[in-house]
Formats: sequence, C-alpha cells, structure tokens
Amino acid sequence: MSNKEHKLAIGLMSGTSLDGIDAALVSIEGAGITTQCELLHFYAHPMPNEVREMILRVSHPDTAKIDEICSLNTELGYLYQAAVEELLAEASQKKIISPAEPIDFIASHGQTIYHQPNATKPFVPSTLQIGDPSPLAYHFKTAVVFNFRMMDLVAGGEGAPLVPYTEYLLYRSETKSRLLQNIGGIGNVTILPKNCAMSEVTAFDTGPGNMMINAAMMQLFNQPYDHNGEHGIKGRLIEALFAELKADPYLEMIPPKSTGREHYGENRVAEIGERYCRLSQSDQMQYKYDLINTLTRFTAYTIAESYRRFIFPACKVDEIIVGGGGAYNPLLMEMIRAELSEYSVLTQEDLGISSDAKEAIAFAILGNETLHGLASNMPGSTGARERVILGQIIPNP
Repeated sequence: MSNKEHKLAIGLMSGTSLDGIDAALVSIEGAGITTQCELLHFYAHPMPNEVREMILRVSHPDTAKIDEICSLNTELGYLYQAAVEELLAEASQKKIISPAEPIDFIASHGQTIYHQPNATKPFVPSTLQIGDPSPLAYHFKTAVVFNFRMMDLVAGGEGAPLVPYTEYLLYRSETKSRLLQNIGGIGNVTILPKNCAMSEVTAFDTGPGNMMINAAMMQLFNQPYDHNGEHGIKGRLIEALFAELKADPYLEMIPPKSTGREHYGENRVAEIGERYCRLSQSDQMQYKYDLINTLTRFTAYTIAESYRRFIFPACKVDEIIVGGGGAYNPLLMEMIRAELSEYSVLTQEDLGISSDAKEAIAFAILGNETLHGLASNMPGSTGARERVILGQIIPNP
C-alpha cells in the first residue's frame, strides 16, 4: 500500500478539550517532503456526556478505576467507528466519494488520559492514549495506525507536540517566519523560520488552551465550553487570581516542554473556583462570569508570554496563525491580539484552512509517514535524542 500514488485516508483526533471526535477524510499523495494532502470532508462527532464524564474520571489518579479504563478503551474504539461511519455517509451523500470506494488506512490518535513525560521514581516517563483501534480495522477492513507518542517518548522526548512535522510540510514559507498556534485543550506553538530546514523547526506547549475555561464552564454553567465567548465577555478580570496564575512555574520552564490535564485540569479549576468564590465581593452570577473572563485572559497571556520569553528574542516573526477550537472564541482572540498588538494575528480560516480539521489532518499525514517507514517526530520540538518512526500498525484483518 505504501507504493500507491494516491491514498484515501482518514485521520481521527479526540483531544483534551473533550468537545468531540474530529474525523478528516483526506487524499494523500507522496510522503516526506513531497507530501501533498487535500481535505475532502470533515465531520465532528459529538462526545456523549457520559463518555466525557468517564474520561474525566479515569484521567485523575484519585478517581480512576481499572474496570472503567478497560471498558472505556473499547467503548472509545466503537465510538471512533461510529464517527468514521458518519464521515463516510456524509461524503458519499455529497458525492465526494462513492460508497464502495475503499479506505487505504485510518490514523487514530486515541484519547489521552494521562501524560507524564517527566515522571520521577518510582514511576517512569510515560503517556497513555486509549481507544482501541481494533473496531476500526475490523469494521472497515483497513490498516490502522495508532499509539503515535510512545516511540518519541522512549527516544528521550516528551511525546508531544507531534503536529510540528505536518506543519512544516504544509505551512513553511521561503519569505515569512510563521508561528502556528494551536488552541485545543492545551495550547502549543510551532516556530517556522522563513526558508527553514526541518532541523530548525521547534515547538512546545504554551500552557492551557481551552481546558481550564471548559472545566469552569462545566462546573459553573453545566456547559461544555464558552460558546462565542458569551460568558467571559460579561465578566471582569479577577486581579488577584490573574496574578496567581501568572506565577505558574510551567511558564518559566525552558522548551522543549509539554503539559496536560495533570496540571491544568478540572481539579485545579475546582480548587480555584471554591477559593475565589469565598473571597469574591460580587454576586454569585457575576463571579462566575468573572472567573471565565479571567481564565480566558490567562490562556491569552500564556500564549503571548511564551512568545516573549522564548521566541521573539531569537526570531523576527512575520505572521501568527491561530487554529484549533480556541480560534472560534472571539473574546480569546481579542485578548490574544491585545497581548500581541504589534503582530499580525490570523486564523487558519484566513488562509482558507479549517481550524477544526487541523489535527485530524495532521494524524492522517503522520500515519502515512509510518506506513512509508519514515520518521516523523521533531527532536527540536519534543527533545528526543533522534528522529524515529512513530506509531504502531494493525494490518487489514
């Protein structure tokens, strides 16, 4: 299959924001530096509330149960199958593909439930993505590439971020130095100096993306995210909380670095919410809006502060391109632009590219590299000792 000139592939991504399963149907030609990828269709499969709640439970050592992890691992596999079925049904209905057209491969990131690349004894550096790919391979009779992060981690890397390789293939420019900022559950940035070689690309996690905002929205309003920033825009900055958040030691860590729910998850947001609720002089509803506003401001600050500390001193940046779900939050984008007023801040939509589909497309490309036997991690981004081939393969059963 690796010798086939054009491949019809599917990339699947369910990220730490837990807002759904992103499924991208793509046409891929070539591999490595010659890769050409076209998005044919995108479908966002909703994450059932009970599954979201179970993911949150098993992501915390205090509430994780081995029977739930075991069951959820398989349940997510069937949920990914359902997402692909809907994707293909829509693509067929719109006559993008014929119903009988075979899928050459599926690349599935899985669902991260724990990520500890810097673990100390008695633990070892590790990461865990669940969502068994067997239902995908069996139902669609195709190869599935999965478990992308572990090989980079055992090569001494953080196992994240992995998207910089695909961003280098798709977004590098001979005339412009670009920052590619993704805002999913976690924020991460890829630095692409103009006319850069692959070895010159660096990337790291900037801090929380939507994760803390989403957690507060669920805890305070029983809503999965702040639609169009409508709650945060009604709030005011909680100065004391903002000062506390800005002192976060993660922001001082030198890249390469990565983070996740272990540091910016629901437990931390709940503790912050309870503590500042007691101190608040506002009525309870206004306090809730204030908390969403402050957490949104913190995400914007972590992005800009990461640039000020680690990027701007070494690179003259021409464009900042924002993608991921956070790009659809007008309040967050307004705050980012205010923090970076001297720079051109665009969204992927400004370039005619879907922010939603970005990571699903990326994993389809990474899967293609794996099937070609090509390394696709970026040591300058993850800290790995060397470039390695990522992922494991389930062959067509």
